[in-house]
Amino acid sequence: MAIRKIVLHPAEILEKKCNEVSRFDKKLAKLLDDMYDTMIEFDGVGLAAPQIGQQVQVAIVDVDDESGTIEMVNPRVLSVSGEQTGAEGCLSFPGLYGEVTRPNYVKIEAYDRKGKKYSLEAEGFLARAIQHEIDHLNGILFTSKVTRYLEEDELEGVADE
Repeated sequence: MAIRKIVLHPAEILEKKCNEVSRFDKKLAKLLDDMYDTMIEFDGVGLAAPQIGQQVQVAIVDVDDESGTIEMVNPRVLSVSGEQTGAEGCLSFPGLYGEVTRPNYVKIEAYDRKGKKYSLEAEGFLARAIQHEIDHLNGILFTSKVTRYLEEDELEGVADE
């Protein structure tokens, strides 16, 4: 396991759609392990593969709740509902935070590191983090959804995704 370098905006890879994963092997497992270590090292709650220079549909989320670490390979959003507005940050945009409105509920389908398909439903902050990371895999950055940028004094308890 290793800590990888975070790719910072305006790197081109951050705005490209990622390729689907077709091989569920040791290389993928190592990528997921490295992504977890990197996310923890930089105090994030999520990380997408393009943020460490890999153009593949792999993302992880860990919001420190009972859901644990969620590994998403080739994730697809099946349905969304509701609405929430909250502060978001991103490890690829250090020190930048903004208010973003997203669905409050999301249901996704994805694969785990072994290639087993699963579905997951999430609400609130976990749903926000999952959607933020899936956006990364489609080349969509949170800055394209910001309604208002936030000053540092407005940032109590905001996590970087």
